[in-house]
Amino acid sequence: MGKELISVIEQIGREKGIDSGQIISAVESALVSAAKKRYGLAENIQVTINQITGSIEVISLKTIVDRVVNPRSEILLDEAQKVDNEAEVGDEIGSLIEIEDFGRIAAQTAKQIIFQKVREAGWEVIQRDYSARMGNLVNGIILGQDRRNYVVDIGKTEAMLPLSEQIPRETYRRGDRIKAYLYQVKRTPKDVQVILSRAHTNFVAKLFELEVPEVAEKIVEIKGLVREPGDRTKIAVISHDRAVDPVGACVGVKGSRVQAIVRELRGEKIDIITWTSDPRIFIAEALNPTSIEKVGIDEEKKSALVVVSDQQLSLAIGKNGQNVRLAARLTGWKIDIIGLNEYEQEKVQREQIVSDESAVKDETVDTGENEEPAASAVTSNADDTTAETHGSTPPSHRSTEPPDISSNNKD
Repeated sequence: MGKELISVIEQIGREKGIDSGQIISAVESALVSAAKKRYGLAENIQVTINQITGSIEVISLKTIVDRVVNPRSEILLDEAQKVDNEAEVGDEIGSLIEIEDFGRIAAQTAKQIIFQKVREAGWEVIQRDYSARMGNLVNGIILGQDRRNYVVDIGKTEAMLPLSEQIPRETYRRGDRIKAYLYQVKRTPKDVQVILSRAHTNFVAKLFELEVPEVAEKIVEIKGLVREPGDRTKIAVISHDRAVDPVGACVGVKGSRVQAIVRELRGEKIDIITWTSDPRIFIAEALNPTSIEKVGIDEEKKSALVVVSDQQLSLAIGKNGQNVRLAARLTGWKIDIIGLNEYEQEKVQREQIVSDESAVKDETVDTGENEEPAASAVTSNADDTTAETHGSTPPSHRSTEPPDISSNNKD
C-alpha cells in the first residue's frame, strides 16, 4: 500500500507538473481533516507520510495533566507513564490511530480534499508558468467555442480567446492552429484563466520580433505602433545601426517578412515608416501612402495642418477617416487635412484681409485730426469686415481654424 501510494503520487506529479512534496502535503492535510471528522474537531491530530516507504502514521496528541478537564485533548500523568515512563506533566504524548478506523464518510472526505489540493497545486503551477510568459506569443489548437469565445489548447491548460480580443471577421474551426498574444493570467476561486489576444497592438509588435531578426536583436526599435484590428496598422521604426535601413529590414526581400505578418493577420494592411524627431516629417510619413504638399504646425496647441493635392485628399483622410485618425494616434498630434486649392483660396483671402487692414491704417494717418469722425467710420467698417471673415464656417473635415502655415511650411 505504502509504495503504491508513493508511485501514484509521483505519477500525478509528472502528469500535472507538480512537485511530489506538495501532493504529499495535500494528502497529509486531507487525512488530518478526515481524522477530525471521525474523532471530533477538538482532537489534536498529526499525520506524517514517509516519502520513501509511503507508510502513514496518524497520531492523536494529548497534553499530560494532573486533572483531566477535556478528555479529547488531555491525559492523566499515570496513564501517560504507562506508554512512556519518562513522561511529565505539560508534555505531549501521542497514540496511533488506525486509518481503517476513519469510517466511510471520513475516507470520502479525505478523497475529496486530496483531489481539491491536487487541483489547487496544479493551478499554482499554471499561474506561475504562464504569468512568466505574459507578453509573449503562444501557439495553440482550437478546441471549440463557448458563447462566441474560442477555447484554445495551449499545452498545460486551456486558454480563452474572448470575442473582444479577436480580429474582426476571422473565424476558426475545431483543430485549427493559431498564434496569439498571452494577454492576461487571472486566478479565480474555481480555476486559473489564461486570456489570449489577437487584437492587441503588442501582438503585431511580437510578430515583427518573430519575423525580423533586427527587431529581436534591438538593432531596429519599434518607436510607435497603432492599430485598428482587421483593417490597418501603422508602425514607426528607427535603426540604431547606420548600415541598417529600418523600413527595409521590416519589409524583407521582396516583402517576404511583412507579407508573413500580413498573412497571420488575415490581410490586415501594414504601413511601416521611419521615426524621426522632426514633427513635420514624421506627420508627413505617418500619412503614408499619401503624397504631402505642405505641413504646418502649431507647437503650443500640438496641432498640424497638412496640405495635399485635391486628388490625394480622400486617400489622406482614409475610409471613415481611418488614415488620418491612425496618423494622429501614432504621432500624438492633432492633424487637420485640406486640399491644395482650398488652401490657396484661404491664403489669398488672408493676404487680402492683411492688405485691407494696412490700407485702413494708412488712410487713418493721412486724414489728420480735423476729420476724426470719418476715420472712425472707416475703422468701424474694417472691423466689421474682419469679424465677418473670421466668423466663416471652417470646412467639414477640419474641427478648428487651421494655423497659418505660409511661413513655416515644408514642401
